Parts: sequence; structure tokens; C-alpha cells
Amino acid sequence: MRIVTALSMLAVVAVLHLLSPWGSLSAARDLDPALATTLLVELRLPRTLLALGYGATLGISGAALQALFANPLASPDITGSSSGAAMGAVFASYWLGLTNPILLAAAGALGAGLALVVLLTLAGRRTDKVALLLAGLAVSLAAGAATSLLLALAPSPFAFYDSFEWLMGSFADRSLAQAAAALVPAAIACALLLRRARALDLMALGDDVLASLGHRPRRLGIEIICLSAIAVGACVSVCGAIGFVGLIAPVLARRLTSGHPGRALVPAGMIGGMLVLLADLALRSIPLDHNIPVGVVTTLIGTPVFIAILLSMRGRMAS
Repeated sequence: MRIVTALSMLAVVAVLHLLSPWGSLSAARDLDPALATTLLVELRLPRTLLALGYGATLGISGAALQALFANPLASPDITGSSSGAAMGAVFASYWLGLTNPILLAAAGALGAGLALVVLLTLAGRRTDKVALLLAGLAVSLAAGAATSLLLALAPSPFAFYDSFEWLMGSFADRSLAQAAAALVPAAIACALLLRRARALDLMALGDDVLASLGHRPRRLGIEIICLSAIAVGACVSVCGAIGFVGLIAPVLARRLTSGHPGRALVPAGMIGGMLVLLADLALRSIPLDHNIPVGVVTTLIGTPVFIAILLSMRGRMAS
């Protein structure tokens, strides 16, 4: 019953996101029905699909990573895939001169893959969870610094301004082809993550219990890292990086599943999709002269939650 209610609410928000603002769509319909259809299908539908799919991807991958590391501070950003994808897209756009959206998405995916290779190389084959976490943080910081360097040295003097949406996330002016380039690989990777939900629940009992039931803890950890990197990297390569959703959604989802990490994957995906839809809808509803990236809103919301989690963890450790 809860799932049905949540899906209904998500569908309502998605439709509201698709049709809002209604005034411009109604004016276009009065002027030319074909124009209204084009506006709805070519501009608004990709934006709604990307907001919903990207948010769900962040929620599912964030829940899987938090279950893997048994740490509520873990998020898709720690794999370095977000920073790597942004780096690949910036390099292809400003240094190789690529303009085709599919090629840019492919470049972003390659950047995410490169970050993943570096992560696994640093961590080693027989690594533990803490080493993976630290290696991911190192890769993310290095890729972010490389992206800033590429922008600073880019031939275009407007590189920083033009690439702001890559660094903070935006769904504006995306096509259906771009949506497919991001969401198809993300959907496949998320489906594979969902198949490992039972193993993630067992992981909470310890690696010994997990191994005794026929699973390989280290291999499972690598699979979770790889699938999360692919899913998030594909979305970042088209929409840019959006922070904190992969942190907030799993924390809220676990409250709905009595703390079961594997069962939290689906609710986290729905909460993530809802959060990104509402954040983008809020930006479109506020009359502003400037286009504010959706990542700004999610960061403003996520920072207090992040601090609250830190304080909660410190309180538990002190007691």
C-alpha cells in the first residue's frame, strides 16, 4: 500500500513538472497546437525524464553504497564517477571541440570509467571497504581539480560560465536523444543493483555470514562500486553533477524500511526522483532572470542534513 501511494505521489509530481508552467504551454496551444506539442515533447518531456531518472539513479546507487560501506555518509560522489564524468565532458567540449550531445555523453561516460579504473588501481584487488572509501575520495578530489584546470586553461574565455551547469547540474535544453544516452545505461545498472538487494541485506550481518551463504563479499563490493559508477556517470555526462541527493534519499528510505539496507533501494530511488523533480520544479516556479542550476537547490537542502548526520554519528560514538 505504501509503494502504491508513493508511486501515485511520484506520478503526480512528474505530471506537474511536465506541465508547469501551464501559462506558456496554454499560450502556445492557442497559437498553434503543433507548437504546443513540440514544446511538450521536445523540451519538457526530456527535462522531466532526466530529473526523474537522475534522481532515482542517485537514490538507488546511494542506498547501495551506504549499505556496502555501512556508513550513512557514503554517496555516489565517493566513487569519483561524478567528477570523472564532468571532467570527460568538459575536455571533449572545450578541448576537442565536440558538440554532438551523444558524443559528449560518451566522453562523460569514458571519464567516469577512467575514474573507476584509477579507483580500483589505488584500492587494489584485495581491498577493504575503508580503503575503497578513501580511494574514492582521493579520485573525486583529483578529478574535480583536473576539471577546474581544464576550464582555466581552455581556449574559450567563457569556459567557466558555460560549464557552470556541468559542475552544478541542469536539465534545461536537453533532447530526447540525450535523455536516452543518460537513462538507458543508468536504468540497466540500477536494475542490476536492485538484483543485489538481498545480498546487501545479508551484508549487514557481516562478511562471514554473507560468505557462508554463497556470496563473495569482495566481489560484491566491486560490483556495487562499478554499477554505481556507470549509472551515475551516464547521468552526469548529460546533466552535470548534482550533489547530496544520493546522501539524503537513502537516509530517509531506511526510516521507511526499518533499517534494512537492501529493502531501502527502491524507496530511495523514488525519494531521489521526487527530490530532484521538486527541486527543479521550484526553480522553474520562481521568476528569476538567471538560470540557477538544480544542484544549488539540492546542496542548500542537503548541507543541513549532512551536518545532522554528522552530529548524530558523533553522539552515538560519544555514548
